[in-house]
Amino acid sequence: MDERDVRLLKAISDLGTGSPERLHEETGIPVSTIHYRLNNLRDDGVIENDLYDLDHEALGLGVTVIVEVLADYEGPYEAFADELLAVEGVTEAFFTMGETDFVVLARLSSSDTVERLISDFEAIPEVERTNSTFTIATLRDEPRAPATYDLDTLLAELTE
Repeated sequence: MDERDVRLLKAISDLGTGSPERLHEETGIPVSTIHYRLNNLRDDGVIENDLYDLDHEALGLGVTVIVEVLADYEGPYEAFADELLAVEGVTEAFFTMGETDFVVLARLSSSDTVERLISDFEAIPEVERTNSTFTIATLRDEPRAPATYDLDTLLAELTE
């Protein structure tokens, strides 16, 4: 990636859009160049999709629960992780080092559905224990990591 690519990715993250016209206004990069570079970034797998972001609260899935899962499983962790990912409401899952084997984030419609979520986890035979944390308030829910960086930092760390 070069400086123009990083500037485009930062602008996409900040603006929440891939509109070439809006990106041109933000970066000064010509629209034709933006089209070309966006296609290359898609081909390289840097840009994965053109989906709209959702406001989970407005959608009705405003209860966020963070669940630590301690498990005793055999074989590759991916096979066990598939069972965790099959639980309805799981939006993110991480395989971790340390005492906790997995950290799972779930978006739920109400506090009543938390019991169902935990029951679903505990129904998985390899799950030894869970530790759940309700979030009180969302301080940041940014799906685009570049939005959390200063442009100069991104340029220094990501350009060749």
